[in-house]
Amino acid sequence: MTSTIDTAALADWLRVNDLGNLDTIEAVAGGQSNPTFFVRADGRAYVLRKKPGGPILKGAHAVDREYRVLVALSETNVPVPRPVAFCDDTSVLGTEFYLMERLEGRVFHDAALPGLEPDERRQIYLSMAETLARLHGVRPKEVGLGDYGRPTGYFERQYRRWLSQWQAVEGMEIPELDRLAGWLGDHLPEDDGQVAIVHGDYRIGNLIYHPSEPKVVGILDWELSTLGHPLADLGFCCMPWRTTPDEYGGIRGLGADVEGIPSREDFVAHYIRHAISAAPLQPVHEAFALFRFAVIFVGIAERARQGNAAGSEAEKLAPLAGRFAARGLELVG
Repeated sequence: MTSTIDTAALADWLRVNDLGNLDTIEAVAGGQSNPTFFVRADGRAYVLRKKPGGPILKGAHAVDREYRVLVALSETNVPVPRPVAFCDDTSVLGTEFYLMERLEGRVFHDAALPGLEPDERRQIYLSMAETLARLHGVRPKEVGLGDYGRPTGYFERQYRRWLSQWQAVEGMEIPELDRLAGWLGDHLPEDDGQVAIVHGDYRIGNLIYHPSEPKVVGILDWELSTLGHPLADLGFCCMPWRTTPDEYGGIRGLGADVEGIPSREDFVAHYIRHAISAAPLQPVHEAFALFRFAVIFVGIAERARQGNAAGSEAEKLAPLAGRFAARGLELVG
């Protein structure tokens, strides 16, 4: 994948911006989001994330917003990689990109956490809940993010956004997604005034853990972040309990294989104990999260069809749009 980046242009950009001489660049395998690369320059380790080339859905892959939120949160107690530089000159690498520090630690792409002891599994999940509560405790205006999104009407606004993205796709029929979208249109949560910085894709695979401790040291992949309702994030990171291992790595039905991982109810309770707000999580919040993720898989399918998906497994993941929509329908009857 290094051929997708003009290494000479990157080397020039690094030198001009006093970021060192390019040593190595390595594509990061996996993921369906913005193409990501490990970069070393004069011995310093960075991560480069760029917007993919080619046609993309409106509003998707907003690396500028991703960089902005990293800058804002870098001065808080929310663990994020240190932002280094942003480039909006598309003549350098073809699309916008940014550089951030590379954190040392562990990334768990399997929500079942195979190979770990039960107590560590439990603590890893509880740290995920505590870190999310810490994020939602940040006051947007105090970190310069008061205009990062509209403070009201989050669920309605997001519903319209994701519904329009689904309706814009041609030649794809997913009856379950149509039914879930219809139900949500009639049952969106009322606006109760809660506003937080929401991540939008908060799950274990987007977290970096300490190399030897069950503690989150960095939250990654902020491209879907905005101002919104904290229960949207909480419902989203409850998806592993609702989905099976072949549905993007859920833990449903694994039984003893996930010993130590708290139940969904315990996870939610732990979040609420550390959060500013104790509003209850409702089935509609989780159904809404499953709807959003289903449409994300639709986007993956579209990029695969157009030949510019970041992940090699994109075509295999496309059918999951219907599976996730079906899981959402299970919650709401």
